[in-house]
Amino acid sequence: MATRLTALLLAAAVLYGDSLDDFYLKSIKERNVPSMALAVVKDGTIAKVAAYGTADLERHIAARADTVYKIGSVSKQFIATAVMRLVRDRRLQLDDPIRKYFDDLPAAWQLITIRQLLSHTAGLPRESPVFDGMKRVSDIEIIRGAYPLPLLSRPGDRYAYSNVGYYVLSELIARVTGKPWADYITDVVFRPAGLAPIFTTSAGGVRGRARGYSGNDNSDIAAEWIALRPSGAFMTTISQLAKWDAVLRTDRVLTAAEQQLMTTGVVLNDGSIAPYGFGWHVERFNGQRYIWHGGGLPGFSSQFARFPDAGITVIALTNGDDADIGSLTANLAGMHLPARREAKQTAR
Repeated sequence: MATRLTALLLAAAVLYGDSLDDFYLKSIKERNVPSMALAVVKDGTIAKVAAYGTADLERHIAARADTVYKIGSVSKQFIATAVMRLVRDRRLQLDDPIRKYFDDLPAAWQLITIRQLLSHTAGLPRESPVFDGMKRVSDIEIIRGAYPLPLLSRPGDRYAYSNVGYYVLSELIARVTGKPWADYITDVVFRPAGLAPIFTTSAGGVRGRARGYSGNDNSDIAAEWIALRPSGAFMTTISQLAKWDAVLRTDRVLTAAEQQLMTTGVVLNDGSIAPYGFGWHVERFNGQRYIWHGGGLPGFSSQFARFPDAGITVIALTNGDDADIGSLTANLAGMHLPARREAKQTAR
């Protein structure tokens, strides 16, 4: 692994030159981010994998390409991919109402479909009042905690980002497969992709983890959540995410048709298009398709930005939650795209 990584970094030095590495170092200093891990993938080939700064300030441990970061809501694409595999196997259908799988739903939830959960168009609130990052609460308790809340809109009427919806999807995966959702995702997504373990954020004893920092200018050690949040479940390395992006350019895990469906905005009840597919935001950037997702948890920020028309992907992970990582990745992507403009993104 070390030899391969060295070769990648040497190739990156030739491609980009030392001045760009200086730009990355300057960027994390300006943002007061302890460290940043970065990957650039071009046409399915990993062009750059590198890390800058310090993964653990107290122990003076430098960030590396194999440093493990929490990725927050970038995890949603893996939940959505697992659902698509169940659809492929005809174990469920996208337009199934979720009442087929839950027998205690409130009346307002009866018509919600799996497609609407995947695309944040079910009308569900963003969070459940029962969720507490410092407590271990089962997924179904989190879901039921949201039952008394009114829907934000009629299912299918509009887009409204909802972590609750991805709790429902994870519980649905467990009920349909008869195994914990994290195990099923490992079986049908991570192993077929040839990825090393992508751990859940509840996993203890993971070696090489970055320490998270929070507060103004990331000046405080972040409190460690003990809750396992399906909507932001995983932690991994920049090298593994770069490899995953390369896998997405094949049919090893998802077919081209399945990926097209996941990265196309869903149609709302009035015929308009929502800016979200299944686990991915779907927008335009300089006239090109822009498929992206951000992630944020206490002490961590992440951004996964794909430009399929140009064959460019930029991924960045940091161990600070006070970081404008969206603009950094957009600016970096702009260096590789035909035209350039600033784009503001909000990491979730």
